[in-house]
Amino acid sequence: MSLPEDPAMLYSFINMKLRDEYNSLEALCSDLSIDKMELEKKLKTHGFEYNPAKNRFW
Repeated sequence: MSLPEDPAMLYSFINMKLRDEYNSLEALCSDLSIDKMELEKKLKTHGFEYNPAKNRFW
């Protein structure tokens, strides 16, 4: 699966998947073969951080 390159689109895509299909970031990354640390790093450089209690980036 190819992830969106644009940070805002990536943020929106990941949050949509977390809301609709996955109960954790770990489950999403495992299922989609995404490096969790790289994803968090990429989004953090654009001001988005993962909140496990809310299961979303903000």
